[in-house]
Amino acid sequence: MFNIASFLDIHVREHPDKIALVHPSRNISYTWRELHNAILCTAGGFKEIGIRTGDRVILFLDSSADYLISYFALWRIGAVVVPANIVYQEDELRYVTEDSGACAIITDTNGKAITDRVAKSLGISLVLISGGSGENSLDHLRLSSPLRYPHPCHPDDLSQIQYTSGTTGRPKGAMLTQGGWMAALEAERDALELRSDDVYLGIYPMGHVGISWGISVLKQGGTWVILERFQLEKYLDLVKEFKVTVLSSMPPVIHSIMETSPETDTNLASVRRIISGGGPMHSPTWRAFHQRFGIPIINAYGLSETIVIGSGTVIRPEHYPEADEYNSVGTPVGYTEIRVVHEDDPSITLPDTQAGEIAIRGPAVALGYWQKPEETAAVFLPDGWFLTGDVGYIDKNGMLVITDRKKDMIIMSGWKIYPTEVENSLILHPDIADIAIFGCPDEEKGEIPAAAVVPKAGCTVTHESLVAFARKHLAGYKIPRKTIIVENLPRVGGWKLLRRQLRDQYCQI
Repeated sequence: MFNIASFLDIHVREHPDKIALVHPSRNISYTWRELHNAILCTAGGFKEIGIRTGDRVILFLDSSADYLISYFALWRIGAVVVPANIVYQEDELRYVTEDSGACAIITDTNGKAITDRVAKSLGISLVLISGGSGENSLDHLRLSSPLRYPHPCHPDDLSQIQYTSGTTGRPKGAMLTQGGWMAALEAERDALELRSDDVYLGIYPMGHVGISWGISVLKQGGTWVILERFQLEKYLDLVKEFKVTVLSSMPPVIHSIMETSPETDTNLASVRRIISGGGPMHSPTWRAFHQRFGIPIINAYGLSETIVIGSGTVIRPEHYPEADEYNSVGTPVGYTEIRVVHEDDPSITLPDTQAGEIAIRGPAVALGYWQKPEETAAVFLPDGWFLTGDVGYIDKNGMLVITDRKKDMIIMSGWKIYPTEVENSLILHPDIADIAIFGCPDEEKGEIPAAAVVPKAGCTVTHESLVAFARKHLAGYKIPRKTIIVENLPRVGGWKLLRRQLRDQYCQI
């Protein structure tokens, strides 16, 4: 029995006065003693107001110290964290709140209006506020007695429900476990060769499983510097100011760094590893970055269902001599197994160099999808293998190469966009008869969502009217960046949409 949050107790004894967490934009920093105390008192407060082991709690917050403190406090009492994307609109937040059966929502003053309406409609009485005052504020909860000992958990106990949209248009909640998180922190420690003196600059939204990279640094006793969202100048300034050693990024971030003048190279002098994930890393940019800065890009492959590389792959510095094409996502990390299977029959393992669907097995793979037995059975196989929906092959050096996506998911700046979900919302536009969402390559963002629209007879649809409608129903990153008006959509047999044909016809890079 154990609790993933118990490592905090070790570090507060070893270096209580060392800085653990910094949030520069809010001028906040926590020593290990301060962070530990805040987490224990928050956990005690959660118990006092009735949150119990196994309860699901929504986190609807921007990246912040309070987000992380709430995360650990919920884990400490054995509750289940349910991250909600901060850009969710009301309908999206209501769905994940109702589907998860959450008993409480934690938000801030910016999200209070939406969460109050959602809570009222679902009969939820607990809405806790970060940055507020009064009895329902997190600050008030921290006046509670600290919860000295964490709740003992089994490795298979649920610790998190991570929602990830599916091709049916309804988000699916990946059930992540205490043991899965332990595997993830160990794998990421190995991949980054983490040390207790590491300083990590995190730009991944805390509502995403990318939060695991920062937690891994904390697990080693390092320091986490929070940047809510990427801004190049601020990003480079923080790297220099805090002498960052481990830097989070995505392909668009690396591309933007390459556009800077040589004078900025000194800002990165302290960095020994830079993480890239969330989408394909274009080989010319990857090669040029490594040649200019000499900093290995830790190109990682994982999913929400695997806690990133908790069960996944990574390319390490020692792989670089063999990675001449700069297109590999490396080899399995930790206890991960990888195989490539036939797309129509996962019982058939394909030989190396032959492309097929990537299957992953390991301790961090989710238990399945929350309350979705059919969707679970389709991809979580009885022998432990998880079908990722991604297509790739094992190259001659034994490294995994991603070639395509079996599903038509779009990845824009690390955000995953599922076309069917967007289509299901936009088809409600009164002037649209048919619509297809597909991804177009974009040098800066990796991909952008585009819409092919068939207007109803006698109606006119413009890009501006489509965007205005989309803003009422969808998170901002899901809104199409370009609109093409067509007479009909390419379909096989009148039903199966040929997104690839749309990409070939209308996408230019």
